[in-house]
Amino acid sequence: MGRPRAFDTDQAIGAAATLFATHGYEGTSVDDLVTATGIHRGSLYKVFGSKRSLHLTVLRNHLDHEIHPTTAAVATLTDPEQALTTAIASYDNGPAAGLLLLAAAERAPHDREVAALVAEGIAALEDALRPSHGDAAPRMASTVLGARLRLRAARPTASKEH
Repeated sequence: MGRPRAFDTDQAIGAAATLFATHGYEGTSVDDLVTATGIHRGSLYKVFGSKRSLHLTVLRNHLDHEIHPTTAAVATLTDPEQALTTAIASYDNGPAAGLLLLAAAERAPHDREVAALVAEGIAALEDALRPSHGDAAPRMASTVLGARLRLRAARPTASKEH
């Protein structure tokens, strides 16, 4: 029988989410993940399988715990201005802010599973804006994502040394 796990999986996923959201998939090394999570390399691979698998786990967690709850709240709003303002203020604004956008730009063009998760997040936002914006929901979702992207560009992160 193996030793019991000496780390909290949810905390590890959160730490990895912060790294991926800050530096992207390509800008985050396995060594960075080991340092940030406090998990030994062997345990990291044993639990998550690979860096890519951990990234997919982080994205799934982001959708389930940040994107879907946010879009559910936005979907209850019928006033167009209130729905759009709320979505811009809260969408993808958790501890992994920017994660979905980075995944969309960096990994989705090359990874079908990442593309599917990104599409799920964008569709959830479009669906949430449908009660307030009707057929304009896809355009409004683009406005929300564009606003998040502009905010991210306005706050550059500290450069990471390799």
